[in-house]
Amino acid sequence: MAFGLLGDWPLQVHYFYQRSVRKRMHNRIKKIAPDHIFCQLIRTSEYVKDLHQYPKTLDYMDAFSKGIERRVSNEPWWKKWLLKIEQKRLVNYENLIFDYFDHHTIISEQDRRFIYHAKRDDIHVIRNGVDAAFFGIEKDENCELVLLFTGNMSYPPNVDCAQYLSQEIMPLIWEKKPSAQLRLAGANPHQKVAELATEKVIVTGWVDDIREEYAGASIFVAPMRMGTGLQNKLLEAMSMELPCVTSALANNALQAQPDQDVLIGNNAKEVAAQILSLIDDEDRHEAIAKSGKEYVTQHFTWEGTVDQLEKVLQGTS
Repeated sequence: MAFGLLGDWPLQVHYFYQRSVRKRMHNRIKKIAPDHIFCQLIRTSEYVKDLHQYPKTLDYMDAFSKGIERRVSNEPWWKKWLLKIEQKRLVNYENLIFDYFDHHTIISEQDRRFIYHAKRDDIHVIRNGVDAAFFGIEKDENCELVLLFTGNMSYPPNVDCAQYLSQEIMPLIWEKKPSAQLRLAGANPHQKVAELATEKVIVTGWVDDIREEYAGASIFVAPMRMGTGLQNKLLEAMSMELPCVTSALANNALQAQPDQDVLIGNNAKEVAAQILSLIDDEDRHEAIAKSGKEYVTQHFTWEGTVDQLEKVLQGTS
């Protein structure tokens, strides 16, 4: 990656690339003669971009360049410099690599808009799904007032959201509901997250079954301020019939109906007000929970996602 500073590739592409692996991969591809090559993320594209004899699909997943851009303001000066370089390279690379592939997929319309290629509208939007049966276990109806946020707790957008919840939003909640507890559940807590732990802020670290966290929560809170893509955590929580409070940024990909399927807050006071409205109004709590579950059940099935992807790979979509 250090040598990569002298080149044009994004550093994350350098991180995933090795010449020896490329050689082995090409030998394997020649032996197999695949019907189709599918690359997940631009980070893998250098391995196969020049193999024009095979139909190829690139799954951008997210617009990584936009995700990096949103991180810049929260980083120390030395990291800002590096991230600005990476962001510019990602914009160029996401555009240039497009033409090496026959088909392209991405996770949301929002992310597609941030791929700066003349034919970006040809990118197929294929959303993630959620296993409604797996996330259909019964909730603990007798749980205390628990607000839950989940995710990889070393991922910068999740670290930022955990700090936002703990330091800006929960103090507003505690003024009215001093018994409320915030649970930050997920693997690899960054030091910044670990330091948030108190009697009222529980940092769990790795959990064996994330469903147990959802089952023991009253409200799911994910007011994301950074990042791109579709938040699987919201799909899981809604599938578990938890009412969700999120941000417009996160809902841009989810496309749920505000005040019907989810509640939206775009600053600490708005998020706190939405949370308190769910705590104080049982009918509203139940209505948002049921509508959210119905929404993800109808629009985010794995069967529908796989059907879309099959059509892309077969060239019929």
